[in-house]
Amino acid sequence: MFDNLSDKLDKALHVLKGHGSITEVNVAETLKEVRRALIDADVNFKIAKDFTNRVKEKALGQNVLTTLQPGQLMVKLVKDELTELMGGDAAGLNLSGSPSVILMSGLQGSGKTTFSGKLANFLKTKKTKKPLLVACDVYRPAAIDQLHVVGDAIQVDVFSDKDNSDPVAIAEAGIAFAKANGHNVVIVDTAGRLAVDTAMMDEIANIHKAIQPQETLFVVDAMTGQDAVNTAKAFNDILNFDGVILTKLDGDTRGGAAISIKSVVDKPIKFIGTGEKMEAIDVFYPSRMADRILGMGDVVSLVERAQEQFDEEEARKLQKKIAKNQFGFDDFLKQIQQVKKMGNMKDLMGMIPGAGKMLKGVDIDDDAFKHIEAIIHSMTVEERTNPAVINSSRKKRIGKGSGTSVQQVNQLLKQFNQMSKMMKMMQGGGGRKMMQAMSRMQK
Repeated sequence: MFDNLSDKLDKALHVLKGHGSITEVNVAETLKEVRRALIDADVNFKIAKDFTNRVKEKALGQNVLTTLQPGQLMVKLVKDELTELMGGDAAGLNLSGSPSVILMSGLQGSGKTTFSGKLANFLKTKKTKKPLLVACDVYRPAAIDQLHVVGDAIQVDVFSDKDNSDPVAIAEAGIAFAKANGHNVVIVDTAGRLAVDTAMMDEIANIHKAIQPQETLFVVDAMTGQDAVNTAKAFNDILNFDGVILTKLDGDTRGGAAISIKSVVDKPIKFIGTGEKMEAIDVFYPSRMADRILGMGDVVSLVERAQEQFDEEEARKLQKKIAKNQFGFDDFLKQIQQVKKMGNMKDLMGMIPGAGKMLKGVDIDDDAFKHIEAIIHSMTVEERTNPAVINSSRKKRIGKGSGTSVQQVNQLLKQFNQMSKMMKMMQGGGGRKMMQAMSRMQK
């Protein structure tokens, strides 16, 4: 996410992080490189220029050159200005209606239908809502079927009417269905449309007027860069939407849309899509995104994702098993599933400060655990419960059944034993035994 922009900003600010003398001249030169990095990321020239002028003004106003750590203060000023440029504070959804109606709009191929499902899943799991998806894309082949597939996957009801070609009537019927069946949120998925298509823009304006949504969201593909900003402005002139959804931020995006869209349309980015899975949706926090762009990670979001998967009852059961030395591969498999639910591995690693730079150029497979899962699934119940019974012949069978080698099976068993010992050490003594063991290893 924003790897290229992060690298260029890091290089631009490098001289001001304690490497070399700090003068008004090289502050100006550094900010010139910052402006160039923003323009390369497809940020509008005027926005990039205004951005660096504000940073320079604040830097000179705060006497950055005479502080003990001028480089760090400059990074903070850039981070604060980036945060403000992207909206300042996180913006929530207006769910005041009964039911609350959310209208999804955007270009063709921007990911509206998929994101409608993600948003429904988000509201269902995190806001304990009962959402209804309404299929109003009557033009794209299989669009209605796609929404039904998405709804089935997340166990959310979908309202559609294949015999009706009027999206306004379908939207109104969907809301009536929601009221009759206890749904308190309605997400209306509409057809993709070009801003230059007058008839299609009139149609979505008519849908908006008929259903009076509490939230109108504009879904945009972040990979389209500055074009996304221009399109957002055109749609906003017609719909006066409430917020922006940026999809495909896990792709090869330069970042210009995320950074400059707020300043152009004066509407907040409310959510971002970070992958294909239905769980790959995040509330957009400008401050956290600024941290990630500047290579500082996003520990808060990482902890929040971990907490979402944390089950206190399961944790207590696991603790008892570890204490009794009964931790087996079935328990290990559960832990893997929890990690996978947190998101794709590359995105998670990017939240750890410094990890993005260390892993630059490294391709982190989203299925990094697939070999481990295959090996565990090839074990018998007895082997998963009591790994000590796995001998040479069993290893050969497990390797053959999982499509891996005996060496890979041995490696997993070794890592599992080491992890089990470490977890055992952490029980009871608050880590004292583990610290003693580590100190002996250093002698």
